[in-house]
Amino acid sequence: MMIDVIGVRRLGDFRLEIEFSDGTVGERDFSFVREKTGVMAQPLKDPAYFARVFIEDGALTWPNGYDWDPIALHDEMKDAGELRRVGDAAE
Repeated sequence: MMIDVIGVRRLGDFRLEIEFSDGTVGERDFSFVREKTGVMAQPLKDPAYFARVFIEDGALTWPNGYDWDPIALHDEMKDAGELRRVGDAAE
């Protein structure tokens, strides 16, 4: 099944609330991005730049073209217990 990101809300620092096309939503702390290496990941280490996230073709994307695979992100968040059905109360 194809899963796309359909909504993103910045929560501060490296935290995002992400809504997926399968009706799930969850919060994710991306502070681990500060440990990533490489030219494309370098700008994301700045919280102000990280906050410039937007959705393009169903993926979290940044102005330099860096994007996050939505299916892998969904699976990671599901495995970590970070997803809930849209409309369910946050725990």
